[in-house]
Amino acid sequence: MYKYYNSNKMFFLFILFFSTLISISSNSWFGCWIGLEINLLSFIPLISNPNNMMMSEASLKYFLTQTIASINFLFMILMKMFLLNFFKFENLIMIMINSSLLMKIGSFPFHFWFPNIIEGLSWFNTFLLLTWQKISPMILLSYYFNKNFIILIMMFNSIIGAIGGINQSSIRKLMVFSSINNLSWMLAAILISENLWLLYMFIYSFIISLMCYLFYMTNTFYINQMFLMNFNSLIKILLTINFLSLGGLPPFIGFFSKWIIINFLLMNNFFILTFIFVMMSLIMLFFYIRIVYSSIMFNYLKMKWMKLMIKNNFLILFILLINMISILGIMLSTFFFF
Repeated sequence: MYKYYNSNKMFFLFILFFSTLISISSNSWFGCWIGLEINLLSFIPLISNPNNMMMSEASLKYFLTQTIASINFLFMILMKMFLLNFFKFENLIMIMINSSLLMKIGSFPFHFWFPNIIEGLSWFNTFLLLTWQKISPMILLSYYFNKNFIILIMMFNSIIGAIGGINQSSIRKLMVFSSINNLSWMLAAILISENLWLLYMFIYSFIISLMCYLFYMTNTFYINQMFLMNFNSLIKILLTINFLSLGGLPPFIGFFSKWIIINFLLMNNFFILTFIFVMMSLIMLFFYIRIVYSSIMFNYLKMKWMKLMIKNNFLILFILLINMISILGIMLSTFFFF
């Protein structure tokens, strides 16, 4: 895995963060589009590696899909400008702008590029694609959206995310379908309030960052590697906590943000939508537990050449302390509602 501390990578990483700020702080659609383009052009050098064919292929696919979404977005904001007086086109243009932004974040029905690209990325790039790259399109989506269209997309995202991950053996692909499922919760949060979306995004990024770091540290990419590796028992505990938290199981902090969203949906009489969300979360928990099961239950492999050595014990203890925050999620939930 290539390193990130060389000056070129650091430069593009800085531009990546800066471009998101340009996009979300712009006061015109054209400025937002420029921010998205800079974001795309700074992410391509981060994910491409001439020595790795999978990474090069992933960067090309990512470039093509994002370019199509950007062209569509630019064309629609120009159409909106020219057809300002024609109200009959308003809904169509709104749906098309929403569609181009949904394509950028890998939402249904434009999600087919997402699993293919993620398979060629390192864990650090996977973390960026699952978290940071969603920020600017989702904030732009909150400025201008068709409510009925977004509710329909939320339902399908939840279903596709849950069903798509059942038959996967790659952990990165599982994370993608998990991300598509969580996208439905994020869209629900953004319909309710931007502050709630910020809370959900922060908690989701927090959990994903810990998981990506643990998989990077153990060099794990597939579920069957969990059977073969004799993990440190502390890492097993951390993985279990993170996966159950991501699935939204009550004692953990991942449940806190989902509980607030469910409350608001029920208050606004979205009973069918809430039912779909909860049922699909159960399916998500099924394949999270499948990953955890393979690392926890198969503890009889005591072959010394497979033993994983963690050199920096202080770092593991630090991650364990952070995970304690996750367990305190039930207290946060209780204080919020009572």
